[in-house]
Amino acid sequence: MWMQVAPRLLPFADAATPDLPLGRLLRLSLFQVSVGMAIVLLNGTLNRVMIVELGVPTWLVAMMVSLPLLFAPFRVLVGHRSDTYRSLLGWKRVPFIWMGTMLQFGGLAIMPFALIILSGDITTGPQWVGYAASALAFLLVGIGLHTTQTAGLALATDLASEDARPRVVAMLYVMLLVGMGLAAVIVGELLADFSQLRLIQVIQGTAVATLALNLIALWKQEVRDPSRTRPDRPRPTFAEAWAAFIAGRRAGRLLVAVFLGTAAFSMQDILLEPYGGEILAMTVGETTRLTALFAFGTLIGFALAARDLGRGGDPCKLAAFGCVVGVFAFSALIFASPLQSAVLFQVGTVLIGLGGGMFAVGSLVAAMSLAGEKSDGGGLALGAWGAVQATAAGGGIMIGGAVRDIVSQLAAHGLLGEALNNPATGYGAVYHLELVLLFATLAVVGPLVRYSHGRRAPSTGKFGLAEFPG
Repeated sequence: MWMQVAPRLLPFADAATPDLPLGRLLRLSLFQVSVGMAIVLLNGTLNRVMIVELGVPTWLVAMMVSLPLLFAPFRVLVGHRSDTYRSLLGWKRVPFIWMGTMLQFGGLAIMPFALIILSGDITTGPQWVGYAASALAFLLVGIGLHTTQTAGLALATDLASEDARPRVVAMLYVMLLVGMGLAAVIVGELLADFSQLRLIQVIQGTAVATLALNLIALWKQEVRDPSRTRPDRPRPTFAEAWAAFIAGRRAGRLLVAVFLGTAAFSMQDILLEPYGGEILAMTVGETTRLTALFAFGTLIGFALAARDLGRGGDPCKLAAFGCVVGVFAFSALIFASPLQSAVLFQVGTVLIGLGGGMFAVGSLVAAMSLAGEKSDGGGLALGAWGAVQATAAGGGIMIGGAVRDIVSQLAAHGLLGEALNNPATGYGAVYHLELVLLFATLAVVGPLVRYSHGRRAPSTGKFGLAEFPG
């Protein structure tokens, strides 16, 4: 029945092909659902629970949550290794997806007990064990989800035909957002009545679900072909392509813009839910659902970006417009505290996702355009974009948590004046800093927009996020 609906109403219905039918494609997309579940736990539920319910310092939470992002720059190496993997079994992608799955499972399995010890529950063990085990758990989950997603997207690219490949991988990213939204709602409902036992059940249930989803996604997807993984296959190098990439006139400015913009949109990642809980008195379930709102805004940003770029829009201008949306988003967060408006806070959360999605897509397309017309240039541009983006995201999260703690301590001791002696001051300082970074990003992107104005020809095909990293 659904296949009778016009492709205009089902934008990813034409992603299916005779070699990759819709049922098989949907089953493959389950690995994105597992990645979305992990993202919701790491960047959404756990940071609020650790800060508000368990009393862990914000700077420590920021450091823990940023650990998975530190591995993101190595995604390009994982992808390259899966391309050139030597195996007598004839599999290139399956070993990496399976290893990533097991790393995710192991990290989630030990995480709740590590967090309980970290919170100061010395009845279960010395607190230093909590620090070490929590860091290990977050790192394992981060390495696992990045490895799984990189190899999974590569497998989808292998299975899809060349003309359907952009729409296939774009659909997989929509499934990532769908997984995040569903996980946010389900986890929020399960943790509405919070207890340490319920936290253990939810996190370990997520570990089991991750293993099951990825097994179903992998089953009979990649064909064994020893000729592709024979030991004498040549290993390509990216040295010359990298030299050509950094020699471009716009590459350095664009990477600076990516760094500033990503940091601006990332500093609040671990502060949204604690802000809602501590300042606006929202419950665990209500703050967890903020992740669903964020994912909804990001999905709208992807759709608007696809429409604009499909009509020949300038990617740099699109990235700049995303920054403008971000300015309104963080302004809404700032005013939510004095107005005590949870609705305004929720609107700001949606706008952060909207602006961040548009900026990410625009900056990625601009980076890939710098690679020139060579077919192998996109991978290098993607690697550079991903390295800068991940470094800025991890650093932004750490700086945001540290700034919040430092400013809050200064305000609590009356060093900032009587008017600023309230719990919202630390959060407001981070949001103001993000506004400054967004304006700085606009200043850097401006010359890129002028340079590319009128040079971009209208697109003749459909836009697909074929190389977009999670």
